[in-house]
Amino acid sequence: MALQILVVDDSPVTRKMVRRAIGLCGLAVGEVFEAGDGVEALRQLGAHPVDLVLADINMPVMNGMELVERMSADPALARVPVVVVATPMSEQRIERLLDIGARAYLAKPFRPEALRDLVLEILGRGGHHG
Repeated sequence: MALQILVVDDSPVTRKMVRRAIGLCGLAVGEVFEAGDGVEALRQLGAHPVDLVLADINMPVMNGMELVERMSADPALARVPVVVVATPMSEQRIERLLDIGARAYLAKPFRPEALRDLVLEILGRGGHHG
């Protein structure tokens, strides 16, 4: 089954880069939706079924932290895994993100393989034969 992915980043250049990595990583991907901030992301999530969210942290209007908190608090969205894709940050900040509901953290810039491995791990599709 093809994955529906939402890429949330206020930089169009970064969104394009993440989209390219998704395209190169070898996963079966259906549609890739985009949002420029957390508010737009919540709107996209309301409009489309999404299997995975790749979100930046530093964004205007509603940042990645707030987005993760809002999604965790919404029963309909809490099941959608969020991977924070952001510039390198402190262990404390990463811990905090995982505490509030993010599933994983991927430092920018990243290789397509790193994204693939993470996605397979999160969606439980890696390493099981038979």
